[in-house]
Amino acid sequence: MPRGRHPQGDHPLSDAERQARYRARLKAEAAAPQLRYRRPADRRSRPQRWRDAVSELLTLQAEYTAWQEALPDSLRDTPTDDALQAIVDLDLTDLAAIVPPRGYGRD
Repeated sequence: MPRGRHPQGDHPLSDAERQARYRARLKAEAAAPQLRYRRPADRRSRPQRWRDAVSELLTLQAEYTAWQEALPDSLRDTPTDDALQAIVDLDLTDLAAIVPPRGYGRD
């Protein structure tokens, strides 16, 4: 037995009745206000976004360092400890020292 929609009333709808119901639904949806939210535009310059990103990476690295230092002995020499050590070992000073070029008066 095929699965499908069953008639809601006593008889199946004709094409005209189905179309009238569809148009009524569209009209009801159009009458209801629709709220659409936009993400606010990022007004920061590229150099500012770069500095913010590097700052965020340095903050995260400090948090991961604290996490690794607080690991219990039972989690030492585990994949978690290895991943934390890889993050702690990253040298981000080169990134912090980079000053991006200014771009055509837009920065």
